[in-house]
Amino acid sequence: MAKRKSGGILETVKTIVYAVVIAVVIRTVAFEPFNIPSGSMIPTLLVGDYLFVSKFSYGYSRFSLPSFLEVPFHGRIFGALPQRGDVAVFKLPRDNSTDYIKRIVGLPGDRIQMIHGQLYINGTEVPRKPDGEYVAEGDGPKMLLKRYIESLPNGATHEILKASDDQPLDNTQEYKVPDGYVFAMGDNRDNSLDSRVLNAVGFVPVENLVGRAEFIFFSIDATSPWWEVWEWPFEIRWSRLFTGIH
Repeated sequence: MAKRKSGGILETVKTIVYAVVIAVVIRTVAFEPFNIPSGSMIPTLLVGDYLFVSKFSYGYSRFSLPSFLEVPFHGRIFGALPQRGDVAVFKLPRDNSTDYIKRIVGLPGDRIQMIHGQLYINGTEVPRKPDGEYVAEGDGPKMLLKRYIESLPNGATHEILKASDDQPLDNTQEYKVPDGYVFAMGDNRDNSLDSRVLNAVGFVPVENLVGRAEFIFFSIDATSPWWEVWEWPFEIRWSRLFTGIH
């Protein structure tokens, strides 16, 4: 009886170990879940969205591994550059540990500039088309913003929001993206700390890319107290579940 009980405990431990190893492998080489805590990517991503990021899209670096695994190597294995318009998760360059998610608008060698709220890439204005208004809810009070459809040079289109074209980051220097780096911006242009602020985010090393955001698997607008369980079904944003990210 004692042997059988001991063997049962051993099998349980082995099962748990196998499960942990499989989870770490999947999270490292395939998909990793992330959640959205701020409104910098509204309207593409909302506070309370939970999404999967593909780890294989840009290859693997030391930042592809879970934070509790330290592997001292640099560069990327099976590396590939993002495409303009990709929504990517990366490690914040100033600490190499904080996860950020933004849209990649500039690649190595590109020249990026904001002039009167308009994005310019390599000296050419990136066209945007008015698309009505948007009531933004996120980090602060509700705001009525202007919505545009922006079209990047490679044909990728996405929504952006603007409060006006006279905000602090609407007129910038021209940024020359160095080799081995990309330039990232939030879709909520006037409420995003991104590559335009060199001493906070700045150019993002390709090595710091974690993966490309693929789809939302859960979304909740948690406005009611947690103990009001009867409100939970009504707080889930059902229409956003399993939607792709573009």
